[in-house]
Amino acid sequence: MIGLTGGVASGKSTVAKRLQALGAVVLDADKFARDAVEPHTPGWIQVKEAFPEVIRDDQSIDRRLLGEIVFAQEEKRKVLEGIIHPQVLTMLQREARLAEQESKVVVAEVPLLYEVGWEDLMDQVWVVYVHPETQLQRLLERSGFSREQAGRIIASQMPLEEKVRRADQVIDNNGTLEMTWEQVDALWKELGA
Repeated sequence: MIGLTGGVASGKSTVAKRLQALGAVVLDADKFARDAVEPHTPGWIQVKEAFPEVIRDDQSIDRRLLGEIVFAQEEKRKVLEGIIHPQVLTMLQREARLAEQESKVVVAEVPLLYEVGWEDLMDQVWVVYVHPETQLQRLLERSGFSREQAGRIIASQMPLEEKVRRADQVIDNNGTLEMTWEQVDALWKELGA
């Protein structure tokens, strides 16, 4: 299993889509994290107990409010991670086993791969890299966050330079989409998939 990571707004999803088009089974940890807290699931019950203010009248979670809380207070973020991460890991490993039984190349798109210590569960780790100023600009453009909120989100993650240092492969996403795809295609070819 290949662990695909990077920072927020670095281009992981763009790379994941390309890998999926090439034939990889892409497992999205963010999707699993959303599934883990669907209304009335065990994860949702734990979130409701820890953060009652984020439960809307329709029982869905106000993700924006939850994000504001956890990115402003590290101890609250750790509580949320303690609820979600174990469930995400279980889902990820289950789905990976199923795909690997069919001899598929599995790519786990995990934004916080290093932060949660899952790198040893991967055969390789690929990091999608962008310059910090590009990362901030992309996050501001796509999210509607203030510069301060975006800065807190970026600061809550391991610096991209550290992820690059620890990576098996680095995909530089500072150029054009075609330049990024060329790197992804070359790495895919190296896998012999």
